[in-house]
Amino acid sequence: MEDQTQMNVGIIGCGTISSIYLQAPAKFALLRIVACADLIPEVAQAKARRYGVPKVALVEELLSDPEIDLVLNLTVPAAHTEIGLAALAAGKAVYSEKPLGINREQGKALLEAGRARQRMIGCAPDTFLGGGLQTCIKLINDGAIGVPIGATAFLLCHGHESWHPAPDFYYQPGGGPMFDMGPYYLTALIAMLGPVRRVTGSTRITFPERVVTSQPKPGKVIKVQTPTHIAGVLDFA
Repeated sequence: MEDQTQMNVGIIGCGTISSIYLQAPAKFALLRIVACADLIPEVAQAKARRYGVPKVALVEELLSDPEIDLVLNLTVPAAHTEIGLAALAAGKAVYSEKPLGINREQGKALLEAGRARQRMIGCAPDTFLGGGLQTCIKLINDGAIGVPIGATAFLLCHGHESWHPAPDFYYQPGGGPMFDMGPYYLTALIAMLGPVRRVTGSTRITFPERVVTSQPKPGKVIKVQTPTHIAGVLDFA
């Protein structure tokens, strides 16, 4: 096996999802997390201590660090494009938690900036690369089930306020089931069946307010600003 050059990673955003990423270097020798940053320095410091990250930095310091090859963007959805563009401008590759941006224009701006800077951009979810979905793709491509005529996907749960320690973002633009959980289902379907040519859908905000029942903010009331019930029909090309 050929030696692989290590990739130095800087993490911006040290919230709940960062823990799974911070465990990655233990499984993939290619990765080396060299710095982390968060709007709340104490949060970054705690994650750095727990996972042995050598440096805690301000966002600006992390972006300007010449040692860092790739910025792992784990901020809230509304900040994904701003941080992604800043990282590309600093000459870094970018991997972002979902969504890439909170609308189509933001996503296009990031892709165009990546092309202009000749830097790679990746975005969660990468679950379509896993064994289960890759097996499904192979079976479809091999004709094991004939020509697929349809597929269904459902997400059924009440919401993040019952378990997430900071669920506010979920109910703001860029959050909600479509942007937060929908990408797993849509990515799986597109990976198996190809591109979509037409979309029909309807949405609604079922509850205008949500009451947090999780720790550490039980009783907090969240004003819902994004659809929480979504139904759609996708016609594949």
